[in-house]
Amino acid sequence: MITVICGTHRPQNITQKIVDQYCALLKEYEVPSELFQLAELPADFVVSDSFGKRSEATERILQEKLIPAEKLIIVSPEYNGSYPGVLKAFLDGVPPKLWKGKKVALVGVAAGRAGNLRGMDHLTHVLHYLRMEVFSYKIPISKVDGLLNENGVLDDQQTLALMKDQVKEFLKF
Repeated sequence: MITVICGTHRPQNITQKIVDQYCALLKEYEVPSELFQLAELPADFVVSDSFGKRSEATERILQEKLIPAEKLIIVSPEYNGSYPGVLKAFLDGVPPKLWKGKKVALVGVAAGRAGNLRGMDHLTHVLHYLRMEVFSYKIPISKVDGLLNENGVLDDQQTLALMKDQVKEFLKF
């Protein structure tokens, strides 16, 4: 199973549009998958779950979406030249043994021109520390606002082709 993680908890975020496309690609390839949005975390996750007081909501997320996943696709927007703090808090709040050995594909999303390349590099270092295997084919999606059609759906054929290629290769990884 592959879990697709939306790397932000910001309401009505554009990152979710890219996440939805990855979920659709996995469905197209008939790959069992789960969607995990960081917005699903309890509001007090940082002060409770991070320090051993596991909530029922977080335990459910771990049991249903993280533990059974052999692979993860993390779609992360750029926040101040890196990835969102809520994603770091989630990584830190989960026992390291649950991350060990998982394979991860990274996708960066940004309104600017670099597609969160720097954030994906930062995230790669943390994931390697947690002994996860990061797939080398990373997709930086730049100027994401301009890639969405009038309905807010990703409609850029070049970007979609890159995403499809990444998924096909990641399935072999």
